[in-house]
Amino acid sequence: MNPPVPTELKIIRGNPGRRPIKPEPKPAVPVQLPEPPDFLNDEARAEWERIGEELHRLRLLTVADTKSLAAYCQAYGRWADAERALKRMADRDPVTKGLMVKGSLGNPVQNPLVKVAANAARDMVRYAAEFGLTPAARARIAAGFDPEPPASKFGHLLAG
Repeated sequence: MNPPVPTELKIIRGNPGRRPIKPEPKPAVPVQLPEPPDFLNDEARAEWERIGEELHRLRLLTVADTKSLAAYCQAYGRWADAERALKRMADRDPVTKGLMVKGSLGNPVQNPLVKVAANAARDMVRYAAEFGLTPAARARIAAGFDPEPPASKFGHLLAG
């Protein structure tokens, strides 16, 4: 069973199921994008500014959503940091590209950063989907898309 879709997303999508839209709590939309929490790393803070502005513009960010946005941004920051560290290791290791490291017994083991990066990416994508930030989630949203109705072949007769 699919999770319930927020009213704002139903309205943006055009309510394709044609089911009655039930009222739901409407948390306040902040006047401007709130400041990011102080615990976010630098990458996460930059992502807060980048994606937060867009979510705020689309009115998809309410005061109740800031913690979820912080979690998304921190997952993004952790993923970016882990991937950069892996790239630096890969640049020094032409054989395993930093994917393997020496274990405590000297045997090769998977680099723990690989798991950190994978977990952060998984979390990031899960949070991103909640805000409509993945391709699949975005495909269901028509925000900012206002197609012109097709021109009628008789439209010129009615235009003054």
